[in-house]
This record gives sequence, structure tokens and C-alpha cells, in this order.
Amino acid sequence: MASRAKRGSRVGARRWVRRIVMTALALALVPVVLTVLYAPSFVHPVSTLMLKDLATFSGYERRWVSLDDVAPVLANSVIMSEDGQFCFHHGIDLGELRGVVDDALAGEATRGASTITMQTVKNLFLWSRPLASLRKLAELPLAVYFDAVLSKRRILEIYLNIAEWGPGIYGIEAAAQYHFGVSAKNLTRRQAALLAVTLPNPYERNPAKPGPGLRRLAHLIERRAAKSGGYVGCLQ
Repeated sequence: MASRAKRGSRVGARRWVRRIVMTALALALVPVVLTVLYAPSFVHPVSTLMLKDLATFSGYERRWVSLDDVAPVLANSVIMSEDGQFCFHHGIDLGELRGVVDDALAGEATRGASTITMQTVKNLFLWSRPLASLRKLAELPLAVYFDAVLSKRRILEIYLNIAEWGPGIYGIEAAAQYHFGVSAKNLTRRQAALLAVTLPNPYERNPAKPGPGLRRLAHLIERRAAKSGGYVGCLQ
């Protein structure tokens, strides 16, 4: 009897392990399938934060806009602010990543190494907190896959339409209307730069009411965007 009970216990444990593995595989396949479904321009993806806002009845403001209807200076400003190598890497900036690893091994403070592609897959499929280190591990292969399946224009278009520019303000069209009262197509160089430097911390940075530090950052990005040239060639 005891022997039978042990065998039954082992079989039950194996079933649970099998179920856990199958569930994990199913969850891993979700972003793989969704990435393919997000390729057509008529599909308007939503982020996990947008879904959270819906689930908590917070609501959000988002108006999808084609990249053709976004001021080129805004796209250039975001690239030069967030990911200067966007047009050249394959989802991951290996140079930046190596720098982060080297800093960590040396016991120094690490800098951010997230590319626009990595931020896009995080916003679409993953979470912000907790377990940020585990999330980063998931981001890397997803970013490479995302970059392989979608064009750079489509990746940037999705990113600009799901990025958060303030509490409940998602996407560049809603951000331009909310902060400056204009459409994304009519943003000025200064407005574009201010919106770009707001992205790392939209809850504390207000592009419509920038402090001295934010104005200095915007001035730097404005100058970089004006000279972006080949850095934004993949958008042509």
C-alpha cells in the first residue's frame, strides 16, 4: 500500500510539473503569435499598462496615428533621445549591453541599455515591477524576434502609439493634444524635443511645464535631432 501511495505521489508530481511546463510554453508563445498579428498597419496594439487601466476602471486616452501623420522631427527626437542606434541594431544594442555588464562586474552603477525595441516588447507583453531582472531576461530574445519580424518603421509606429506621456495619456497623438493642444503632425521642434525627454519619467516630467533641467535636455535633443541624418535613415 505504501509503495502504491509513493508511486501515486510521484505520478501526481510529474503531472503537475508537466502542466506547469505546458502553461509556461503557452505563455511564451503568446508574444510570438501576437508579434505576427501586429505586423499589418491596420492593427492597433494596446500595452499591458493600458489593459491594467481598463481592468482597474481607470480609463485612458489614446488616439492611434500612423507614422506618416507624425511630425518627422518627433520621430527623430525620440530616436536621438531614447536609442541613437535604433536603425543599426537588431533589437539589442550590444555595445550598450556590454557596457552595462562591465559596469556591473566592476561594482559600478549601471546605466540603462534598453532600446526602443526592448521598450516596445516590454510595454506590449511584459511588466514593469516586480522581478525587473527576470523581465529583462525575457526582453532580450523577444526584442531580437520582434526586430526580425517587423520593420523599423512599424516598431517605431507601435512604440509611439503605446508609450505613456502622463497618467492615462498613451500615444503621441493624445500626448500632443493634451500637452500642447496640437496634432502630432504639427509639433514644433521644441515641442517634439520636450516630449522626447519626458518619456523616461512621464509621471514626474511635464513637457508643457518644463523645469530648467528638462529645458536643457530638450535643447540638447533638439540639436541632435536636427543633425540626425543617417541615424534615422531606416524611417525613409
